[in-house]
Amino acid sequence: MEYITSVNNPLIKKIKSLKVKKYRELNGLFFIEGKRFVEEALLSGADIEHIIVSREMEKDTEISRLITMGREKAKEIIAVSQNVLNEISDTTTPQGILAVVKMKKYSLEDIVPEENDNLCDNIKENPCRHYVILDGIQDPGNMGTIIRTADAAGFNGVIVSKGCVDLYNPKVLRSTMGSVFHIPVYFSDDLAETLDKLKSRAVKIYASHLNATKNYYEVDMTRNAAIIIGSEANGISDISVEMADELIKIPMPGKAESLNASVAAGLLMYETIRQRAK
Repeated sequence: MEYITSVNNPLIKKIKSLKVKKYRELNGLFFIEGKRFVEEALLSGADIEHIIVSREMEKDTEISRLITMGREKAKEIIAVSQNVLNEISDTTTPQGILAVVKMKKYSLEDIVPEENDNLCDNIKENPCRHYVILDGIQDPGNMGTIIRTADAAGFNGVIVSKGCVDLYNPKVLRSTMGSVFHIPVYFSDDLAETLDKLKSRAVKIYASHLNATKNYYEVDMTRNAAIIIGSEANGISDISVEMADELIKIPMPGKAESLNASVAAGLLMYETIRQRAK
């Protein structure tokens, strides 16, 4: 196993540059940190370029086990000094291991089949498909939490519009708790075009909006459905309002003006589970 002690090593400088979106996109790479996150990447079959471990932590039982797993699934495992790991880490207390992973690009067709059944009559044999659309979500914690909740709720994919925070922002990744490796995420360059394609494939569009007249539990979301969630500051875009099949709201009899975006998304996504269970 190669051992690196210099922060000026070309590979170390490249990994450190991945903290910046421009260099993540340029290299098609991002990095994740921590024992649990690296294990999720290994178990999910992510395309791992490098696993970086602290020489001081090599004997740790969990890290030793991950190194063994990584020998079969990662292209390269490198030991570094703790000083080097601290230099490239994005956390204040590094756990002694990180992985550099290739970005996985999805097309809309990967998550929304062109030939989508309109009826979804049999949930087990012919299940409907559900999606969440993020319209201008800029808070990393909200973005990551929504992706994690969509994964937990069994949604088929997440669609991210322009103007959202970068999926590979370290804070977003940490908030997904590994769900970024479980659920496909599609990046839409043109939200109007994407919504139009969804509708042509028998996906009904629901948009969360304060001025809606129907509560979210009053609409039928048992069939193919996509739920649009906007930012806390600005809500959903005009395009989303215009193209939604149904505007829905979450009743708030209390004094708060709005809900956290990830909380609102969670309520709406789990309503689809409740309805399907009936």
